Amino acid sequence: MNYILFDGAARTALLPFTYTRPVAEIRIGILTIREKWEKFLGSTTSTITEDYLSDKFPMVELEENVMINSSYLPNSSLVALIENLKENQVIYHKDNIVAFFAKEAQEEVDFNSYEEIFFEEDVLTVEKTWDIFSKNEAALQADFDLVTAGRKSAAISKTNTLINPDNIFIEEGAKVEYCMLNATKGPIYVGKDAEIWEGAMVRGPLALCNNAVIKMGAKIYGATTIGPYGKVCGEVSNSVIFGYSSKGHEGYLGNSVLGEWCNIGADSNNSNLKNNYAKVRLWNYDSESFEQTGLQFCGLMMGDHSKSAINTMFNTGTVVGVNVNIYVPGFPRNFVPSFSWGGASGFTTYGTKKAFETAKIMMARRNVEFTAEDEAILTHVFEETKKWRKD
Repeated sequence: MNYILFDGAARTALLPFTYTRPVAEIRIGILTIREKWEKFLGSTTSTITEDYLSDKFPMVELEENVMINSSYLPNSSLVALIENLKENQVIYHKDNIVAFFAKEAQEEVDFNSYEEIFFEEDVLTVEKTWDIFSKNEAALQADFDLVTAGRKSAAISKTNTLINPDNIFIEEGAKVEYCMLNATKGPIYVGKDAEIWEGAMVRGPLALCNNAVIKMGAKIYGATTIGPYGKVCGEVSNSVIFGYSSKGHEGYLGNSVLGEWCNIGADSNNSNLKNNYAKVRLWNYDSESFEQTGLQFCGLMMGDHSKSAINTMFNTGTVVGVNVNIYVPGFPRNFVPSFSWGGASGFTTYGTKKAFETAKIMMARRNVEFTAEDEAILTHVFEETKKWRKD
């Protein structure tokens, strides 16, 4: 069977992260949503997403296809239902379509003619940006069980202090020396060729993905994911950092999500709790207003290719778009539109020429090419988000 992951209604609510990727490419736990589905299904997948993303993330359609809502994370019961889908069948969870069978020749799908199958069990979903960190603990445990099943961890150096070592898994090529790893509250996963430098203190759950680095003296706790080739130091709590991003110095990051190719300057901090302990609101791109999250703890949401200067201070519930350069220390406002340049004293437009030059240099340092597809995607984001910029 050919499986296709579609963005669904959650796509807008997951901006700014879905400006530059389909919902399926969001990382939560150890794996991206796509990687989870492919492991469960034992099959590759493709994507239906926004037109401007489709060159980089193309759809592969065959005569018979099963379409899967990317905002749903797989589990054994749901996958079993999906694998047995037949023509003219659709799976619902509550009022949401989870998956359906489609023929290549179908230009439109009339769900009124479909047999309805209802999935009644609890299932993890990613439908809001804050779901990425608030549900990371459950997703990380599920991924840990999936990735390590039937396997044995590589040997862990005796220089480390380990608490509950049976809940720690180190991939081949990873380097961990003279660290404290406490897996009492959740698993610790260290990916292939990743490193944890001397003196770091880690309290699980933690996912340190392949080639990522935790630097000397870091303090990591509370269901944190550091994506491939990421670099982290300082204090990090209950946060998800996508691949190739750096928070490489002292400072606090909590209850936050960083996209790819972000850089947080030295001694930068975010607030994740309001002084009056009120529930936190976040910018909503659909309503163009601030939306109640229902969370007491909620920090920074930062889109791809955004950077902050040293000593930047992010207020509780701050949303930073794509390709933002915050170079003035202080408190920027709670919503910073994509392609903004400035800081606490105000912002101007960050032109695409300068932004792309920076992206090319940063990506080249990690031996990754800034492609014509990347440029086209970011150019589209620049145009789509201009209404929120003031100049």
